[in-house]
Amino acid sequence: MRPFDPYPFILLNLVLSSLAALQAPIIMMSQRRQDTRDRIQAENDYRVNLKAELEIRQLHEKMDHQMAQQWDKLAELQQIQIELLEERLNEDR
Repeated sequence: MRPFDPYPFILLNLVLSSLAALQAPIIMMSQRRQDTRDRIQAENDYRVNLKAELEIRQLHEKMDHQMAQQWDKLAELQQIQIELLEERLNEDR
């Protein structure tokens, strides 16, 4: 019995080449779509990170403001304590 496609396998080669020719554009299209999705995801990640960074900066500014106010209050309290101690020293003399 004679084989369907003898040794050089010309018909098999033709079928596989045709299959590769059909698959290549489909694979390229799917990769392009995936690239588009990846680009959109990266842009969204960038925006989220930028927003988080801005909020963190704002929190740092608020904390700095609070710390400055606390230092001012502490300085006032220390000044009052110094004045009270000086009055007490003057009374003892």
